[in-house]
Parts: sequence; C-alpha cells; structure tokens
Amino acid sequence: MSIDKEIDTRGLNCPLPILKAKKALGDMDSGQLLRVVSTDPGSMRDFQAFAKQTGNELVQQNTAGAEFIHVLRRR
Repeated sequence: MSIDKEIDTRGLNCPLPILKAKKALGDMDSGQLLRVVSTDPGSMRDFQAFAKQTGNELVQQNTAGAEFIHVLRRR
C-alpha cells in the first residue's frame, strides 16, 4: 500500500484527529491515501463514522501498542 500523506495526531483527543484528517484530505487528489496516527482510543469509532458521513473510504484500521492507525482513501 502506497501512502500519499501521513499526519501525526498523537496526544490529540476528539475531535482534533478528525478535523486534521478532514483538512489533509481537502488538499489531496481523489484516490490518494492518507494515514493518520492517533493515541485516542475513541478514534477507532470516530474514523468509521467520519468515513460513512463523508464518502471517503476507510481502507484500514489497526492498533500498534498505544497507537491507532487509520488509512483513508480520498473520495
């Protein structure tokens, strides 16, 4: 998987990871991939809801230790 952009939202709580992801996606082309690294456990469900609401595809979510990784495809 080739990530086009990555943002680090470690230490930020809801809704900041979503807001930063929304801004980053706005600067990207359709089909590009955004990787978001978060430490907020609530981000798992937040990014699922965000993807449904915006039409962006949530390609992958996983946990690495205390970090939550989200990969979104720009619609």
